[in-house]
Amino acid sequence: MQYYWCTRHHRVETPSDKCADRYVLGPYPTRAAAEQAMQRVDERNAAWKAEDERWTGDDR
Repeated sequence: MQYYWCTRHHRVETPSDKCADRYVLGPYPTRAAAEQAMQRVDERNAAWKAEDERWTGDDR
């Protein structure tokens, strides 16, 4: 089964109750992975921001 994180309802959804694609992240292989989707997004955004700052010299 596949799982999705709905950014509109802030919950895990399955194919049978999934919102429109524009509102979901995934698919994820497990419910737990879908539940952690926003945490992973935040971690990746922080890493990208740090890399952008390093690249432009704003990390001083």
